[in-house]
Amino acid sequence: MLRYVAYRLLAAIPVLIGVSFVVFFMLRLVPGDPIRLMFVNQPQPSAERVEEMRHQLGLDLPVWRQYLRYMGNLLQGDLGYSYRSRLPVGPEIIKRLPNTIKLASAGLAIAVVIGLFAGIISAAFRGRWLDRGLMLFTVLGISVPGFWLGMMIMLIFGVQLRWFPVSGADTWQQLVMPAFTLGIGAAAVLARLTRANLLEAMSQEYIRTARAKGLSNSSVIWRHGLRNALIPIVTIIGLMIGGLLSGAFIIESLFAYPGVGELAVKSIQARDFPMVQGVVLFVATCYVLVNIVTDVIYGFLDPRIKYS
Repeated sequence: MLRYVAYRLLAAIPVLIGVSFVVFFMLRLVPGDPIRLMFVNQPQPSAERVEEMRHQLGLDLPVWRQYLRYMGNLLQGDLGYSYRSRLPVGPEIIKRLPNTIKLASAGLAIAVVIGLFAGIISAAFRGRWLDRGLMLFTVLGISVPGFWLGMMIMLIFGVQLRWFPVSGADTWQQLVMPAFTLGIGAAAVLARLTRANLLEAMSQEYIRTARAKGLSNSSVIWRHGLRNALIPIVTIIGLMIGGLLSGAFIIESLFAYPGVGELAVKSIQARDFPMVQGVVLFVATCYVLVNIVTDVIYGFLDPRIKYS
């Protein structure tokens, strides 16, 4: 197991290097001068000052040399300095990270609870009105864009009913609307997957044997069917964690929630290259680590799975 984890960690290195390469060069193709944007709400500097700052930030170098300098600093744990705030990128991300973790965790909890429950109920009542109603909910949950759902939730529960504040991250009430916005789409996907895998598991021979022994339908579903349907469900839950982190970009910006996602959106608008690169690398690292943890969990759920 430890050798497998070590191998996966080593294999992740070229993946992260590839991500850094693609993001670095794509950002350089985006129109707009980051130096000019640093002074967007201030008096514009002289041409000499602009060239001086360009030299200080290394933007006057060829792009390939800028990338080599960036990678050299990255190997030393230095993500660079934000063009916008003039502060180190790493601490800026870490400062906002707890808010994003809270939002992603709340969204994941909502997705798992609603998704698993809806999928199990739908499979148990296959073909009945409850099954059809829940599957209609999943179609809507998958189809509706997150930003539109967020605006509707904000308009109804934040503006009209005033049940929850529409922005901020100081209290749990401010977490409710963005967490539901983030979790509903994931819950719909998880519900459909749970239903499909549970129905497949329920058609196996060991399920018929359990029924022949006189076990109740609920006992067959919970003790036998669901356990054997969990492996693909764990896969999608693992992928959802990374997806929720990246999905938080729009949701945090919509609700003015001070997390890593909002930081990324503002940095993209300001052409803050180091900050955008740092955030994307952070999300990519989360994806890699979550995939490794998911594979390890497989071994505990199904001892037949071997790692080599």
